[in-house]
Amino acid sequence: MEDRSRAAAEGAGAPTAEVTLVLRSTRVVTPEGTRAASVAVAGERIAAVLPYETEVPAGARLEDVGDHVVLPGLVDTHVHVNDPGRTEWEGFWTATRAAAAGGITTLIDMPLNSLPPTTTVANLRVKQDTARPKAHVDTGFWGGALPDNVGDLRPLHDAGVFGFKCFLSPSGVDEFPQLDQEQLAASLTEIAGFGGLMIVHAEDPHHLDSAPQKSSPHYADFLASRPRDAENTAIAHLIDQARRLGARVHVLHLSSSDALPLIAAARREGVRVTVETCPHFLTLTAEEVPDGATEFKCCPPIREAANQDALWDGLADGTIDAIVSDHSPSTADLKTPDFSTAWGGISSLQLGLPAIWTEARRRGRTLDDVARWMSTAPAALAGLDAKGAIEAGRDADFAVLAPEETFTVDPAALHHRNQVTAYAGRTLHGVVKSTWLRGVRIADQGTPAEPTGRLLTRTK
Repeated sequence: MEDRSRAAAEGAGAPTAEVTLVLRSTRVVTPEGTRAASVAVAGERIAAVLPYETEVPAGARLEDVGDHVVLPGLVDTHVHVNDPGRTEWEGFWTATRAAAAGGITTLIDMPLNSLPPTTTVANLRVKQDTARPKAHVDTGFWGGALPDNVGDLRPLHDAGVFGFKCFLSPSGVDEFPQLDQEQLAASLTEIAGFGGLMIVHAEDPHHLDSAPQKSSPHYADFLASRPRDAENTAIAHLIDQARRLGARVHVLHLSSSDALPLIAAARREGVRVTVETCPHFLTLTAEEVPDGATEFKCCPPIREAANQDALWDGLADGTIDAIVSDHSPSTADLKTPDFSTAWGGISSLQLGLPAIWTEARRRGRTLDDVARWMSTAPAALAGLDAKGAIEAGRDADFAVLAPEETFTVDPAALHHRNQVTAYAGRTLHGVVKSTWLRGVRIADQGTPAEPTGRLLTRTK
C-alpha cells in the first residue's frame, strides 16, 4: 500500500497519514465532478480521494455505501437558534440535531432572537457556553451591528465571530434595532478597517412604510406589504456604501430577482458583494399559499413563480452564490392565521437538502451544483477553509444521500423544537442516509448520535 500511495500522491493526492476509515461509493461529489471513489480518512481529515478499487489499508474500516451519493457535509451560514433566552422557540440541542439529520455538518448562528443578542464579547461568551455541551454539529457565530455598538465590533471580530449582521428595516425584536444609512456607514467603515464582513437584511424601511398594510389571512395582502422595491432599493444603497467605503458586504436571503442585474453589475465594477437565497424562495411560490397558512410567512416574502424562475437563473449564472436555510423558528401559537401579526420565519434545517434537490433535479441541475451552492460557497463566505469540499486536507464531513428515494414530510419526524413547517405533506426526493462529522457518523437513518460538534471561530 505504501508504494501505491506514493505513486498516487503524485497525481490524485494519496494519504500520507495513517488511514482509519475508507468511505466508498460509486458516486462521490468532488470539486472535479462526481465519480466512483474511495475517500480515505486519517483521523478527522480527508487524506485522499482515491480510485474506487483502491485496496483498503490494514487497520482501516471500510464503509461502502454502494450507489448512494457522498456529498460534502452541508454548511448553513444562516440559522436562528434563539438559545439562550427564547429556547421555547428553538435551542442548540434541537437545532443541531435537525441539522445533523439533514446532512448539515456546520452551521453559523445568527446574533438575534436569543437573549442576550451576540452584540458584545460578553454576550458571545454566554452564547458559546450555552452551545458547547449541546452542539451535534460544528457551530460558529455571527456578531451583530447595532446603532450603538460600533466600539464592540473589533473586539467581537478579535474574539472570532465570522462577521456582522445588521438590519436596514425593523428586525422584529426590540433588542436588535435597525441601522439607518448613516449608522450603516459608520459600522461599515469600522468593519472595513479590520477586513471584516457585513451581512445585511436588505429591505428599505421607507418602502415598507408606504406599502399597504392590513390585517388579513390572505397571502396576497401580505405580499403587497413587502414589495420588491423595498429589497431593490436597500440593495442599491448597500452597494453604493460598499463601493464608497471599500467594504465587503453580503446580501442575506435574496427574494427579489429584480435585484440580480444590479448585483451582477456591481461585481463587474469590483464591488465586493455576495448574495444568498433560501430553499423556500426556490421551492415554494406565492400562488400556492393557502389563506391563513402563516407557516409560509417570512421576510422578505416568498414571491411568484416567475420570480422563482429568475432566482434559479441567478444561481445558474453565478450571481447568487449560496443557498442557506434562514431557519427562523417560533412556537406554534405565534403563527396566527393573520399574516400581519404572525411571526415571520420558516423552519427548514432538516429539509433544505431534499427540498432543493427535488427542485434542482426537475430543472436539470446536478448534485454537483447543489454541493457548490449548499456547502462550498457558504464555507467560502465564512472563510471555513476546512469545510465545503471532498478533497485532501479538508475535514472528513460528509452527507450520504439516496437521491432517487422519496419521502413525504411528516412534521412529527422533524428534530427542531416546534414541528411547524411549510413543507408538511410534500413529497421530496433525496433521503439523507447518514451524516459524518470529522470522520465520525453523527446521524444514521435520520437519528442523530450524541453531540460531538465543536465551536468554531474565525481564523482569517
